[in-house]
Amino acid sequence: MLAGIIGGTGQMGRFFAGVFEAAGWETIVSGTKTSLTNRDVVEMADLVMVSVPIRATVGVILEVIPFLSEEQVFCDLTSLKVEPVRAMLASRAEVIGLHPMFGPGATSLRGQTIVATPARCRPETLEGLLSVFRDQGAAITLSTPEDHDRMMAVIQGLTHFGTLAKAEAIRRTGADVGETLAFTSPVYRIEMGLVGRLLAQDAGLYGDILQMNPAVPEVLGRFEEAVRTLREIIESRDDERFRAFFAENAGHYASYLAAATEETDDLINHVVSR
Repeated sequence: MLAGIIGGTGQMGRFFAGVFEAAGWETIVSGTKTSLTNRDVVEMADLVMVSVPIRATVGVILEVIPFLSEEQVFCDLTSLKVEPVRAMLASRAEVIGLHPMFGPGATSLRGQTIVATPARCRPETLEGLLSVFRDQGAAITLSTPEDHDRMMAVIQGLTHFGTLAKAEAIRRTGADVGETLAFTSPVYRIEMGLVGRLLAQDAGLYGDILQMNPAVPEVLGRFEEAVRTLREIIESRDDERFRAFFAENAGHYASYLAAATEETDDLINHVVSR
C-alpha cells in the first residue's frame, strides 16, 4: 500500500509519514520544496492524506479532487471537519476525516487520541486505516463532522480562548512573569506553563481554530455569561451564593473529580520533584 501525504514536509505530515512507514506502507509526500506535486501524489497513492494549515485545506482538496478515483481513500488531518469533509465528498474516493488530538511534538501514537469522521467508506476500509493507528497505541474516537466541530468549540475553542484571555489579563496587570514564578505554587506553574506553551507556537493555528469554527461564538457567549455571573457573585461578597455556584459546578463534574485530582496530583508531584 502507498500513502501519499500532501503537505508531507510539514511537522504533522512527516509524523504521519513515519506512522505509515512503521506500519509497512510505502509513503510519498508533496510540499513546497518537493519534486512531486500534489497531483503526482494523488495519481500515485492508494491513500491520499491532506496535511496543510486549516485555511488552506479546502482549497487544496478542491485542487486535487478531479484526479481521485473510487479505488482511493481520501483523508485530511484538519482541526475542523465539516467543511473539509464536505469538500472531500465531491471526489469519487472513499472519505474519512481525521483529527489527531496532539501536536507535532509527539514522538509516537502511544496514548494519543485520533478522532475519525468516516463519511463515505466501506467498513473494511475504515478498519484497515484505523488499525494502522491502533496498532501503534492510539485511541480512536468516532464522530460525525458536525459533532466533532461542536465538541472542538469546547475542547479547543474555549480552552485556547481562556488561555489567551488569561495571558492578556496578566499582561494588562503589568505583572512580570518571572517575578510571579518566584511566588508560585505548583498549580500556578502548571497554568503558566500552558500559557507559555501556547504562546510559543504558531499564532495562525490558534487563530484558525478560534475564528473558523462556526460553533465557537456560541460557546464564547456562554463563557462571557459565566464570567459576568461569577464576577457579580464575588463582588457581592455573598458567601452563600458563592457556595451554591461552586456546588452546582462540582455536581456537574462529579464523575470526573476523583480522576482529575489523581491526574493533577501526578503533575504537581512531577513539577515539585524537578
